Amino acid sequence: MCGIAGAINFQLDIPLLTKDLYHRGPDEQNTFTDDNLILAHHRLSILDISGGAQPMHYKHFTIIFNGEIYNHLEVRKKLNLNCRTHSDTETILMAYEKLGADCLHEFDGMFALAIYDKQKKQLFLTRDRAGKKPLYYYQDKEQFVFCSGLLALKNQLPLLINENNIFQFIRLGYFYKTATPYQNVNELQAGSYATIDLQHPIPQVFKWWNIHQFYEKPVSDDFETAMQKTEHYLHEAVRNRVESSDLEVGSFLSGGIDSGLVTAIAKQYNSTLKTFTVSFDGEYDEAPLAKLVAEKYNTDHYEIRIGFDNLVNDIEKIISNYGEPFFDSSAIPSYYVSQAAKKHLTVILNGDGGDEIFGGYRRYVPFAKYDFFNANLLIKSAASAIKTLLPVSNNKKSKYNYLYRLADLARKSKLDVYLTSTTDIFEGYQQYIKSELEYLAPVKRDFEQMNKSSLSGLQKIMNLDFDNILPGVLLVKIDIATMRNSLEGRSPLLSKNILEYIPSVSDKFKIKGAQTKYLLREMSKKYLPQELVNQPKRGFEPPMKNWVNHELKDIIGDYIHSVDAFYPSFFDKKFVLSLLNNEIKAPAEKRSKMLWLIFALEVWHKKVYKIN
Repeated sequence: MCGIAGAINFQLDIPLLTKDLYHRGPDEQNTFTDDNLILAHHRLSILDISGGAQPMHYKHFTIIFNGEIYNHLEVRKKLNLNCRTHSDTETILMAYEKLGADCLHEFDGMFALAIYDKQKKQLFLTRDRAGKKPLYYYQDKEQFVFCSGLLALKNQLPLLINENNIFQFIRLGYFYKTATPYQNVNELQAGSYATIDLQHPIPQVFKWWNIHQFYEKPVSDDFETAMQKTEHYLHEAVRNRVESSDLEVGSFLSGGIDSGLVTAIAKQYNSTLKTFTVSFDGEYDEAPLAKLVAEKYNTDHYEIRIGFDNLVNDIEKIISNYGEPFFDSSAIPSYYVSQAAKKHLTVILNGDGGDEIFGGYRRYVPFAKYDFFNANLLIKSAASAIKTLLPVSNNKKSKYNYLYRLADLARKSKLDVYLTSTTDIFEGYQQYIKSELEYLAPVKRDFEQMNKSSLSGLQKIMNLDFDNILPGVLLVKIDIATMRNSLEGRSPLLSKNILEYIPSVSDKFKIKGAQTKYLLREMSKKYLPQELVNQPKRGFEPPMKNWVNHELKDIIGDYIHSVDAFYPSFFDKKFVLSLLNNEIKAPAEKRSKMLWLIFALEVWHKKVYKIN
């Protein structure tokens, strides 16, 4: 795992860059220059420690690479590559020389990389299918700069705020696809590549992989066949991610079946497996269930007890690590568990992607019965009538809250249905957002295109979540949380074969009745304690409501009352103050989400944007 950066017609401040990317590559730092191009690589040595130094050269190609290709030895054999080292970096370079961009389809892994073709005077940038590894770029006039970290990129350039993208973030809770908080800065979208000519450095971007095409090609496998194939693919993915490392590999372990299955299978390939769980007071403590798996498989188990007494001292640093406003509060326990795990090892497995691929969210259940994106007038009218009669829900995990939110989304239309069923932050209160901009225009365009497709309601929402929330929130969260601690996270459930098979199987294998993630749950009966099999989704979910009302109440209040607060440019200030004083009639969880987003926005503006 590494940090990469480069520039055309721009002089990078290498000492500052090394300071900002050191956590991604503390083991070795090197640069390469040619003509008006500079490439910089910061290495965290995991595979072929002695032979994998970068930038790596082959013929007229030079590569800098962040990530891991778990099947690279198979690729060598298939393409008859005669490599000198054991490094997956060399495999990529030689495969690219042979196939060009088509080589990407051969790789199972996570990656963000740059390849320079000296003959063509052209730069090639690309990211993996799901967007596990980040890659941001700045382009203005004849200058082009790219980097693994948004914070590092910002420190190299005098960037200005993109207000339209901030409004998007407020409504969505994440930056949409290529968007960032800065003008002239984009994120290369997952499953995409870009070519940039050194003489005229304007990126030409192409999609090389899209999960949508696999939803559109259903297979006729019955349930037993699908489960056997999935089990085979999961074993293959876990084994490759354990064995493709010269360092010890451990596992994050929550109270859910995703990380439980990964851990159970990983123990077969690592007899001394270390496992790590977050433990904290409150209704979402997952430690007891995780302990059952650790005891069943006799792992070397570590329970990280988070004391929130110090949270007020850590919260600004944790949020600032992202280099952009970041909404997901589970970034906090993810950071702490990564920090603790790094004391013991450098590579960690996780269960990321299981919910988006196999159907793990409760919100998927109604979409498996009916396409709410195209609800008829009768259903909307009935839902509106019911919603007006229901009292506000204040218990997020209750069945009543589920019915309350279901009535709320059923009365809405199209994109509003998606926003309500997913992040649901300012839905119903968007009138207090101060904008005349069409800031949701690209979101609406993409949604309408998806909604016109032949996919079922369940497939549509799962496809949208994979394209948007997974790379925009969840993978960003775990990448920063782990890499800030120089820890590499690996996600077997996002392997190539799983991504290209599971979307094509029947919806009934994902949602059965009210049961989410049905196929994985049935498989888990073979591996996990019975207490876990029918548990609802948990994950590293912190008690945000308690933080907003207690532990972080004062610091949130200080930011909101600050004379140079940023949020009044985007919100009705009276509304925010009323929200802070609990004078707005809103569900307690929704109120805490709204305040948390405003707080995250303020921390970014003060601690990241204004710091230089």
